Amino acid sequence: MEQIQQLLDKKTRIRHLDLSNLRIGIQGIQALAEALKINTTLITLNLRDNQIGYQGAQLLSCGAQALAEALKINTTLISLDLSFNQISGYGVQALAEALKINTTLITLDLGDNRIGHLGTQSFAEALKINTALTILSLWGNKIGGQCAQVLGEALKINTALATLDLEFNQIGNQGTQALAETLKINTTLTILNLSYNDISGQGAQALAEALKINTTLTTLDLRHNYINGQDAQALAKALKINTTLTTLNLEGNNIGNQGAQILAKALQKNTILTTLNLGDTSFRGSLKN
Repeated sequence: MEQIQQLLDKKTRIRHLDLSNLRIGIQGIQALAEALKINTTLITLNLRDNQIGYQGAQLLSCGAQALAEALKINTTLISLDLSFNQISGYGVQALAEALKINTTLITLDLGDNRIGHLGTQSFAEALKINTALTILSLWGNKIGGQCAQVLGEALKINTALATLDLEFNQIGNQGTQALAETLKINTTLTILNLSYNDISGQGAQALAEALKINTTLTTLDLRHNYINGQDAQALAKALKINTTLTTLNLEGNNIGNQGAQILAKALQKNTILTTLNLGDTSFRGSLKN
């Protein structure tokens, strides 16, 4: 523990620290948190896969709580990776409270942390207040449709977040429709990752309608969902109107030849989109018209 604190001693000038995959556990994180309260040089910290939420076989949140207290005081850290730590909802709740106060952290990765409804709800409330965080990763937390809806409501108010990664979250059509409504209002989000989320007809078509109105989103990742040719037609209509989207990823969907041809025709009118991924979409043949 002493070695960890020495790494961030006042005398050190370390600005980037990677402690990933060291399994330093709760006591190590607590020592690190104490150091962060006085450190004034560190700007990026990688704590991926460190058993922050574990003590023996139990899931706890005291490691995340210690970090949260540090974030209320620290004024230099801008990037924090806490992925693969099984922090759980209570730990994320503590971090969310810290983000209502912290004004410097801009990038946070909470992927694969079992945040649940409690964690999502808490984070949504924080996003209504926080004005610093611009990149948020919540991938692999299985938050589901209702929690996605809660996040969507928060993003109607938030004016800072630019990148949101919700990959592998079982959002489905219910959550996607809610996020689509958010995109009609939100004016800061530029990158949205909804890959591997069980999105099909209603969800895809809701996103298409949102793209007709939204003027800020530049990247939309819809890889490996259940989007078919008919849904592609709705997206194609949106592309004829949208003036900001530059990257659309539809890899691993069931778009087929007809859907691909419809998208190709839309691109004759759209002059903004520069990257379109149709890999592994059951497409065979030419996109020539």
